[in-house]
Amino acid sequence: MITRDFTATTFVVHEQRTLLLLHRKLGKWFPPGGHIDPHELPDEAAVREVREESGLEVELLTAGGMIGEVRVLPQPYCILLEDISDDHQHIDLIYFARVRGGTLAFAEREAHAARWLTWEELADPEVADDIRELGRRAIELCG
Repeated sequence: MITRDFTATTFVVHEQRTLLLLHRKLGKWFPPGGHIDPHELPDEAAVREVREESGLEVELLTAGGMIGEVRVLPQPYCILLEDISDDHQHIDLIYFARVRGGTLAFAEREAHAARWLTWEELADPEVADDIRELGRRAIELCG
């Protein structure tokens, strides 16, 4: 039986570059992200994870709104189904955001390093294909 968790990942863009963190456990470059806490809205998790992992305050590219009396949440750019192990997957809501404040200070418990990458620098072979493609789309849309 496969178990699944909901996660939120945010591609943060500033000055035509996107932020990647060198994940402490996996040794790979990822944007800030993590599990959506119980009773937490996905967009709130996206913003919280960026703040916790990078020290930055961000504004999501998409805003929510209202339809009558019903709240419309900020829309993720896409939703990925990621195989974590043979019997576990993440349903990952991918958001794009712009920096609105704070100072980059990555959480050392989460990452070894942080890098701002341009569209061209995302071609680095250390960057996974999905991260490269989504990072480039984020730069194009948030630029």
